[in-house]
Amino acid sequence: MEKSIIIAKGATAEFTVQRSRFIANTAAARDEREAQTFLQNVRKKYYDARHNTFAWRLCDGRQKSSDDGEPGGTAGLPILTVMERQGVAGGIVVVTRYFGGIKLGAGGLARAYGRAAALGLAASTLAELHRLRRVIVTIEYDLLSALENWSRQKEIRLADKSYAEKVTVSLLLPPAEAAARQAELIDLTGGRVVWQDGGETQALIALTNEEKPTAEP
Repeated sequence: MEKSIIIAKGATAEFTVQRSRFIANTAAARDEREAQTFLQNVRKKYYDARHNTFAWRLCDGRQKSSDDGEPGGTAGLPILTVMERQGVAGGIVVVTRYFGGIKLGAGGLARAYGRAAALGLAASTLAELHRLRRVIVTIEYDLLSALENWSRQKEIRLADKSYAEKVTVSLLLPPAEAAARQAELIDLTGGRVVWQDGGETQALIALTNEEKPTAEP
């Protein structure tokens, strides 16, 4: 199935190590402009922090990260790596650091920023953005029960129904399955079905805590 994991609703998470405070803020980002706007808002909120590092990934494959003054590769890249490992796109993670006076070293920094990112994503509402094909089928009323049973067995989502002289139902299918499902439905109804391609659409399905990916560094 064609899908992406996105940040549907952002969150804040923080922890302290060696007196340095790391605060992760996450948000949805459909494009670079949204990511930049969120970043600027976080920088304004934590204007007195030494570092506001970040990484963002978009569903079109574009991505960016910044160490914001930390040693090269110790902040932005660990944040981005956590996002990549979890398969999260369509979002931004900003990790703010308040220096506690004790140096953590390159390895310690990388672990701390990666952990902050993972905590931020764990606190966020993540969802799968499914790329689906809408199919509009028209059937006689006596076939509706069979169609509904078939859709439940095949775990096919029914988007809507309308009742007139016949019943019209919108199915949401993974694009790769459309042809096979059409053949099944023709067989199920004995050919008494009108099948129309309704084009591509998207569906957002929230992940439960058990379904969330984990990628602690």
